[in-house]
Amino acid sequence: MRLARNLAVASLLALIVLCLAWELWLAPLLPGRWWLAIKALPLAFPLAGLLRYRLYTYRWTSLLVWLYVLEGLTRAPGNTAPVRWLALAEVVLSLLLFAACVAQIRLRLARSKRQQERQP
Repeated sequence: MRLARNLAVASLLALIVLCLAWELWLAPLLPGRWWLAIKALPLAFPLAGLLRYRLYTYRWTSLLVWLYVLEGLTRAPGNTAPVRWLALAEVVLSLLLFAACVAQIRLRLARSKRQQERQP
């Protein structure tokens, strides 16, 4: 379970850094459109819950991350090289975060089920 948590936290932090760097420095859409970097803000909310092993946070983060998968899949095909690679990196990091969240959820639920079966 610790590996799933560490993977979730690391991929979430990497996704936040990627979103900020993408819109601010690496491939800004248009000059003066720095406000697009606020797309990283919703990713900051689950960080504390993931660090504290809150199952509810893992659940809703696994749903939130699909917005970033969608954005990456939307922006990848119609753009040139730098944006295409950034979009694909966003998709990979998002899917990694999703897999880590699902692993954490399944492991925790299986553990609680085992503990309930042991009780008389």
